[in-house]
Amino acid sequence: MTAADREAAARRQRAQEIALWRWTLVGPAMDPALSARQRGQLVRDLASREHEGPDGKRRVSVSRRTLDRWVVARRDGGFEALVPEPRQCAPRTDEEIVDLAAGLKMENPQRTAAQVRRILAARLGPAQVPSERAIQRWFAARELNTRPGGRPPEAFGRFEADTVNEIWTADLMNGPVIGGRDCHLSVIIDDRSRFLTGARFVRRPDAVRFAVVLRAAVAAHGIPSTLYTDNGSCYADVSLQRTCAVPGMKLIHSQPGRPQGRGKVERVIETIQQQFMVEVTGDERHPARHPVSSLEELNGLLGSWVRTVYHARAHSETGETPQARYDAAGPAALPDPARLRHAFSWSAVRLVRKTATVGLEGNTYSVDPFLVGRKVELVFDPFDMARLDVYWQGRKAGTAVPQVIGRHAHPKAPPDEDPGPRDLTGIDYLRLVADADDAALGGRLRLSALDDGQDPPAPGGQDDEDREEEQ
Repeated sequence: MTAADREAAARRQRAQEIALWRWTLVGPAMDPALSARQRGQLVRDLASREHEGPDGKRRVSVSRRTLDRWVVARRDGGFEALVPEPRQCAPRTDEEIVDLAAGLKMENPQRTAAQVRRILAARLGPAQVPSERAIQRWFAARELNTRPGGRPPEAFGRFEADTVNEIWTADLMNGPVIGGRDCHLSVIIDDRSRFLTGARFVRRPDAVRFAVVLRAAVAAHGIPSTLYTDNGSCYADVSLQRTCAVPGMKLIHSQPGRPQGRGKVERVIETIQQQFMVEVTGDERHPARHPVSSLEELNGLLGSWVRTVYHARAHSETGETPQARYDAAGPAALPDPARLRHAFSWSAVRLVRKTATVGLEGNTYSVDPFLVGRKVELVFDPFDMARLDVYWQGRKAGTAVPQVIGRHAHPKAPPDEDPGPRDLTGIDYLRLVADADDAALGGRLRLSALDDGQDPPAPGGQDDEDREEEQ
């Protein structure tokens, strides 16, 4: 709805409120049992007093002539006759200028009202050009902002998958601060049943963390036909493309600027925010919320809420609980664990050196000498790069043997939790420097006293004895 549509709707609502106020005000004079004299006396009494206005903020008075007109209008035309007519103002701008401005907008919908005004000023002169706001009202009245070509916008019908596990939709949202660090919620929903196949808080919104959530969902609920995501970095990563291609999942990204089809997952995220997120906290600023100290505790609470509340409550659109609607399709075929591990592994293509070795992220591995000079595909777990499976021309060609391992995990797969702070040594370097300087300075002072030719008095020496005799 545009600003002009909202303004027109507000004017209609205001007119209805005024009509209702007029209807109520002249209501006592509409009693058919009243005589003409009694009705006239009642109308004069209404005209002599002030009444609360339609807005309820100020008191107004109405003349007898106006009240008589409202009485006749209500008697002859009913409620609609009391609705005030919209104001009709005579246009002050030449209609040709208005049509020219509309034509400039229609031939190039990207032109703003300010740009159209500049063109009109260059063509007609600044004196004949109306204000920018007037041009905006012309566009709104002709629906040129929403329908610049005269065609209505594209209409979208409601869509729902025909079967369970036909379409899974994934999305990401920001979570609370737990342990002094941000976290994010990764959600996967089945389009048919609204069943949450995956819901887990993670520390980093990257492809590795989403792959963990997706892998657990596939292992527990089977392989979907289609995975529908937006264009976020965790969904556009090449590793996800391979993960979907190996088991036969179709990966679809929504077009930028056209989020249609993602309403279900956004609605369930809103439900989680309104019913779960408001009840947990990771700090002491919200004493009325449940305190959470770790990511594991937060995921445990989320799992309990999903199973007990979300999956067990009837959905407002389907009329069934997500659990019952998902179970009605029967048990899903679960993938083989070895195939699942292969699907969620990462791969990289490398050329085998003359030494029958390959390099990957700073590590060196030895392979079969048969592969020297050939490009091979290395398949590996991003969290454990000590083992690599080697493929050549789509067939497995053995396992790479690590020779030099400098990195055990891929750079794109950092640990979910940062390492804790190390214990301090307690060494104060500047204090050590200051103490050494004080010691050196004290030694120089003693040496300067010897250079003056005066021996420092020895404790208990002759000088002390002479001083005692004088006393």
